[in-house]
Amino acid sequence: MTAVDTRTTHKELPGPPRSATLSLLVRMARDRLSVMTSVSREYGDAVRLRLGPKSLHFFNHPDHAKHVLADNSRNYLKGIGLTHARRALGDGLLTSEGEKWKAQRRTIQPVFQAKRIAGKTDVIAQEAAGMVERLRRHQDGEPVDIRDEMTGLTLGVLGRALMEADLGAFESIGDSFEAVQDQAIFEMMSLSAVPHWVPLPQQLRFRRARADLDRIVARLAAERAAHPTTEGDDILSRLVEATRDEPDADAGRQRMRDELVTLLLAGHETTASTLSWTFYLLDRHPEVWERVHAEVVEVLGDRPPTYEDLHRLRFTTMVIQEVMRLYPPVWLLPREAREADEIGGYHVAAGSDVLICPYTLHRHPDFWAEPDRFDPDRFSPGGAAGRPRYAYIPFGAGPRVCVGSSLGLLEATIVTAAVVRELRLATVPGYEARAEPMLTLRVRGGLPMTVRPA
Repeated sequence: MTAVDTRTTHKELPGPPRSATLSLLVRMARDRLSVMTSVSREYGDAVRLRLGPKSLHFFNHPDHAKHVLADNSRNYLKGIGLTHARRALGDGLLTSEGEKWKAQRRTIQPVFQAKRIAGKTDVIAQEAAGMVERLRRHQDGEPVDIRDEMTGLTLGVLGRALMEADLGAFESIGDSFEAVQDQAIFEMMSLSAVPHWVPLPQQLRFRRARADLDRIVARLAAERAAHPTTEGDDILSRLVEATRDEPDADAGRQRMRDELVTLLLAGHETTASTLSWTFYLLDRHPEVWERVHAEVVEVLGDRPPTYEDLHRLRFTTMVIQEVMRLYPPVWLLPREAREADEIGGYHVAAGSDVLICPYTLHRHPDFWAEPDRFDPDRFSPGGAAGRPRYAYIPFGAGPRVCVGSSLGLLEATIVTAAVVRELRLATVPGYEARAEPMLTLRVRGGLPMTVRPA
């Protein structure tokens, strides 16, 4: 890491004046995405946002993302939002740093090896087929909340593919994770100024949710320790083994808890959000739905999908990639500079909060023609010619790129193919989806859709 000479003259970061702090805080609380979008349009690719006692350094160019996330990643710790999520998630893979993070990554990484993930395609196909049958029962009936359906599906896949466990036995898990996300965002927006003991309804709900998740992961860990799997290569087995010889038993249990809560949340929420946006956008663009349907029927016929089909479902994969461009599952990548640095000619002091925002980067007009338009052909062979690598980072980038990205893409593609082959989902008249930027970028308030035969 090269230290920056702070005596060098640097450009002053532009941004809203200090007098706009209060209005900016109010706007951030109401609609974070519109704030990030508007300031990038008004002030350019490098912006300073003053939020009370904090100043956020927002960088919105592929070169900036490459520098922070890859080239000089050792200089950047997890930042605002993720540090505040630590109260909810503990010190799991998403929030930990340094040697602890490296050890956690080594424990988890083998579970996501390409060969093992490929071998779980049947599990994904079975869970997708089960969901299709559930949706069939609603044909020409009352609308179904597709966001809830996708959450249940992805939890089912996560349990069977990564943990060799049935998460369907825990009916409260989805609500508990929602409460955890709400609390993490509340703490980020309040800058943790509200003491934890204050009995606000939201904080009380969070306490109940945290206790529920603690109970769930303790039961999962105890059952796996009592009944090991034959292969022992799933996440539960690897965590049980990794914490078995922990000198401090309480520390071992806490480590197990933090890892499982983090993986349960990140492992289902990102893909559930991507699938929800996929079916919403396919309904809004019937010509794209027709192309996906035709491809799926041609490739699969009436048989279940296999891993080899992933490479043949080319347009379906392009659709998923375009969905993740418009609604990236990881919409914000907050970091904190350990030492002084320079990004794009701008000085960044040690301790500064730095933001990379895939949501705005994926809509940057210099790299995406008609950036707000849904166009899967952007990802056709040759379609990325001339586009910087770091203009598209739906799973982050660098050493801390999402460990489950390959599983997420496989799952989203297989599920989309299974549903579109059999069913046509349509939003209820007058419904307009709105994005809710939590730890992931999900559909606000659910996604009511009617079900018809394809």
